[in-house]
Amino acid sequence: MNTQTKTALITGASRGLGLALATALAQDGWQLIINARGEAALQQAHHQLERWTTVTAVTGDISQKAHRQALAVAARAAGGLDLVVNNAGILGPSPQPALLDYPLDVLEDVFRVNVIAQLGVLQAVQESLKPNGRILNISSDAAVEPYEGWGGYGASKAAFEQISAVLAAELAAQRPDLRVYWVDPGDMRTQMHQAAFPGEDISDRPLPEASVPGLLQLINGEWANGRYQAQNFPVEAAA
Repeated sequence: MNTQTKTALITGASRGLGLALATALAQDGWQLIINARGEAALQQAHHQLERWTTVTAVTGDISQKAHRQALAVAARAAGGLDLVVNNAGILGPSPQPALLDYPLDVLEDVFRVNVIAQLGVLQAVQESLKPNGRILNISSDAAVEPYEGWGGYGASKAAFEQISAVLAAELAAQRPDLRVYWVDPGDMRTQMHQAAFPGEDISDRPLPEASVPGLLQLINGEWANGRYQAQNFPVEAAA
């Protein structure tokens, strides 16, 4: 594997936090593999990012096994991965319904994308993870706070956080060089956040770029496995 150039796989990188982080890494010389479901938006992001670095854009849905395999092929072709950012996800219905009114088939889709597919990405690319690699799983404060109307999305993120915690424990024995972080990025002015509050003005929320410095500290530092809040760094001494 190529151990010189740092390479990151970022899912959901066509807009919002994924694109903001991809931009920061590209400007720092990282090689990128980016994913999103919308081809036009992903190609626009590709064009923007290739001003600074080599970019491979793979359009598709991470809930599809064939797409996850395509990401694995791209990772091997890039010489391995120093970083995996599981950022892609779905909100569910807009506006968010109460749990007793939540369509169960839609809830299954939310869990399929926000939990199962995230683990599926990691399973697909695990052989490409370089020594001292980083895994960043993007979560939400809805994973730990009982917000009314956020039961479906929040429950999926809570499950994702538990998967992250168990993965960190398992890798501590199997691959202690790898670090696993599950991160609450904080409130952000994004398309998904707007969909959660249809018709409301969310212009008071910070742009996704406000969460990037905290993520970069996790990526570039030696922090212990665990849960972090990206907009509240530093939160503890480096491990």
